[in-house]
Amino acid sequence: MLAGIRRLLEDEIETVLMVTDEISLNHALKNVTPDVVVADLSLPTLSETNIAWVLKTNFPKIKVIVLSFQDEKTVLDDVMAAGVEGFVLKPRAVIDLIPAIREVLGGCKYISPMCSDFQLL
Repeated sequence: MLAGIRRLLEDEIETVLMVTDEISLNHALKNVTPDVVVADLSLPTLSETNIAWVLKTNFPKIKVIVLSFQDEKTVLDDVMAAGVEGFVLKPRAVIDLIPAIREVLGGCKYISPMCSDFQLL
């Protein structure tokens, strides 16, 4: 799946950097200032919290889009409460990720349409 997402992003975005853990992500974000970070919700973290909270706590000015297989309202509420700008379901990444990036870079929030029936907190 990562290879497919990388190809999708490389067709649209100038620079794509992929990491596999929180330490690598923190190191990368201290050396580059991206316009947006697309983070897998299941990315391992050093704390009890998820990557959405880690990113928005440590790098509050960076726009964050979370990818997740989890489509439960509680998961969506949690990542949005962290302050992320986007939430994309992994099964819809090929369809939703580029529009999500465009919306987020334009100053809007983006949530995969399959989650649009949820009332956010």
